[in-house]
Amino acid sequence: MPLTRDFRDTVQARAARDPAFRKALFEEAIQTLLAGEIDAGRAAIRDYINATIGFERLSAALGRPQKSLMRMFGPSGNPTAENLLGVIGVLQSETGVHLEIRAIADAA
Repeated sequence: MPLTRDFRDTVQARAARDPAFRKALFEEAIQTLLAGEIDAGRAAIRDYINATIGFERLSAALGRPQKSLMRMFGPSGNPTAENLLGVIGVLQSETGVHLEIRAIADAA
């Protein structure tokens, strides 16, 4: 189900004013990808992009067409590792949310 404009605007406004919310959105997107939920993770990254810098600014930072980036993170998108990591790098530098990956032992 597509997000309504009101919902997107609400999320975008909250992300703009609340650094903890912005951080939680980004963490959730990456955790979802790492958990192997690729479609949901891709959608979460798309939502994070829309809530923070937008595809136009992402396009300028990466030097890639905006529509291409939108397709990558669309329902049938399939970004390469190079593109995905490039996007994550730009999102970290542009939003000020920097992720750290740590290994943890499984709870047995």
